[in-house]
Amino acid sequence: MSRDDAKLAEQRKRIDEIDVQVQALISERAECARRIAEAKRAADDGEADAAQYYRPEREAQVLRAVSERHQGPVPEESMLRLFREIMSVCLSLEQPLRIGYLGPAGTFTQAAALKHFGHAVECSAQNTIDEVFREVESGAAHYGVVPVENSTEGMVNHTLDCFMASSLLICGEVELRIHHHLLVRPGTRPESISRIYSHSQSLAQCRKWLDSHWPRAERVAVNSNAEAAKRMQTEWHAAAIAGDMAAEMYGLEKIAEKIEDRPDNSTRFLVIGRDAVPPSGDDKSSIIVSTRNRPGALHDLLEPFHRRGISLTRLETRPSPTGAWSYVFFIDFEGHRDDENVIDTLGELADNATEVKFLGSYPRAVL
Repeated sequence: MSRDDAKLAEQRKRIDEIDVQVQALISERAECARRIAEAKRAADDGEADAAQYYRPEREAQVLRAVSERHQGPVPEESMLRLFREIMSVCLSLEQPLRIGYLGPAGTFTQAAALKHFGHAVECSAQNTIDEVFREVESGAAHYGVVPVENSTEGMVNHTLDCFMASSLLICGEVELRIHHHLLVRPGTRPESISRIYSHSQSLAQCRKWLDSHWPRAERVAVNSNAEAAKRMQTEWHAAAIAGDMAAEMYGLEKIAEKIEDRPDNSTRFLVIGRDAVPPSGDDKSSIIVSTRNRPGALHDLLEPFHRRGISLTRLETRPSPTGAWSYVFFIDFEGHRDDENVIDTLGELADNATEVKFLGSYPRAVL
């Protein structure tokens, strides 16, 4: 054996030894998680389900600690994803979480759900955002994942409107970089494409590229990118705009990649559930505020946040369902509902606004 071969053999032997240690530690971690679940079940007289084992604030703290310790050479996001999957598997040993998402299978919303919860969950595709809310409200799903905001096209108003009538709380957020591809059924000739399917948001995010490359093709909006991809199984003269998961799931070919107009195109998703989340140490909160239609109403609404040094991260206006020319404000801000300055601010808002609806405090996205 040459000197180089001997060095390779030595390093491979060391990798084998490390693999044994890693496997043993993962098993030990899983056993600790199982014991915690048993303790919770005993405390609740055996009534605890998977949602009570899942602790969003604890998982956020674990991932932040991984990020703070990280020194390479593995990319930080890859390391975070590894720990995300370890936690997902450990949690599923008792009972997998059931997650509702805007389907069909292969949507960016499903990708966001798997990014947040890991792959050891049971995902349930729903046809509309309303149905995702209903699945969680009924208990058929422990949590739901819905899109709320795109960096190019702005807010998903349907999601905001669902919060007005729902008692569900926001339990987390997911940020997902969005890459769109032009997909066709194998054998489709690019010059024969006369119709392009996608979600209306995706068509808008790729508008300039489509104007330049397929200006004559009809653009057809459907419920989701995955539905567009699914249609390609029966259409020879059409294309779909969708992501990698849909392309792989429906066996489609990419004839153009990353066609979004802005390279930093990202979408924010919200995790919805039935229970409030304790503080994690780095949190955001969301509320809906209704106020009287009078001069200075918006100033009076925002001034308590400014006075107490609370940073707003999002402010959106939607028509109120209670009357014409009335509006409600959706506000995201830094901090948790249990923070003293937030408690004082919400109390002041309640005294001056027509209605303040708390939507939840939740950990800031880590991964």
